[in-house]
Amino acid sequence: MSAPDDIDVVRHPRARGMRLSIDPASGRVRLTIPKRGSARTALAWAEEKRGWIEAQRARLPAAIPFCDGAEIPFGDDRLCIAWREPARRVPVREGALLIVGGPADRVGARVEAWLKREALTLLDADTRAIAGAAGIAIAGVAIGDPRTRWGSCTSTGAIRFSWRLVFAPVFVRRAVVAHEVAHRLHMDHSPAFHAATARLLGDDPAPAMAWLRRHGAGLHWFGRSSS
Repeated sequence: MSAPDDIDVVRHPRARGMRLSIDPASGRVRLTIPKRGSARTALAWAEEKRGWIEAQRARLPAAIPFCDGAEIPFGDDRLCIAWREPARRVPVREGALLIVGGPADRVGARVEAWLKREALTLLDADTRAIAGAAGIAIAGVAIGDPRTRWGSCTSTGAIRFSWRLVFAPVFVRRAVVAHEVAHRLHMDHSPAFHAATARLLGDDPAPAMAWLRRHGAGLHWFGRSSS
């Protein structure tokens, strides 16, 4: 029995039974089973739980596609996407409007590309400002779209962030940056690391981390189709 398109079967060596969970960033179902468990039996059991699955999905954030009239957070501001076919195809911000032209079916792709460029610019500037003030060397800053982390730092000083931090409030974005820069001093999550994070940020990062725990999954639903 093959798994439905929306269910990921994961064998876990320490699992003692079957367990269902919903990925809040994608809405996909994770079916965890013992290493030697029967996938057929587990999938049949999961299908019996469709009511529970759909109830959990109904609680997920609504998808907000990048289309004409859509409103999206941008740091501490909000932008409204305005499609005007004769306008420039590269989006241009005018106050609270993000104006984009060209064919309507390319609006989403163009807005996402613009947001990624802005995210890299902002995160690079934040990183270099925080690291520079403390005399910490950074090898480079890049962006990606991971589902399970907001940033990462290698032992060589290469730092990578989720571009979706562009939707988060500025205090949250800067706290994530301070967290990753602190890994240049401590490649762990020891008390010394947390003290370094607060020192680099110049503030307590706990409220920002709490914001991400509460609202972070919703950042993954911007730009997704509502269908």
